[in-house]
Amino acid sequence: MGLLDSVLGAVLNNGQQQQQPQGGGLGGIIGMLASNPQLIQAVTGMLGNNSQLGGLGGLVEKFQQAGLGDVVGSWIGSGQNQPISADQLSSVLGSDALSGLAAKLGVDPSEAAGQLAQVLPGLVDHLTPAGQAPQEGLGDSGDLMGALSGMLQKL
Repeated sequence: MGLLDSVLGAVLNNGQQQQQPQGGGLGGIIGMLASNPQLIQAVTGMLGNNSQLGGLGGLVEKFQQAGLGDVVGSWIGSGQNQPISADQLSSVLGSDALSGLAAKLGVDPSEAAGQLAQVLPGLVDHLTPAGQAPQEGLGDSGDLMGALSGMLQKL
């Protein structure tokens, strides 16, 4: 857990040193993660290749099956990110996955969906800076923690 601790430390220290803007930018994502460090672990666990969803590729497939492929595509692409509501995200992930996420966060499923809906578009966008999903995925959750640590150090 050393890497997780260092990333969370960087998030929390950054949050204490400067005011974080509200909204979907990287600062808003960091502010959300700083206020709920369990969220970063849950999201990296979901986006990692070793997740039950199958990483980013599996998430994209779930969005496509739910008729929301254009939404997740906007997060990966180079244009503006389309928003997603907590209800839409609930229908994409399904009640089992959302209940599991909520249990990890210590909140009810609707609140978990709301938090994830605020963080996921910008995070996926920043993890796919070339405007497309890597064929090999984003790596396992440890790789994602490293990528997030690198993003935090650039701030």
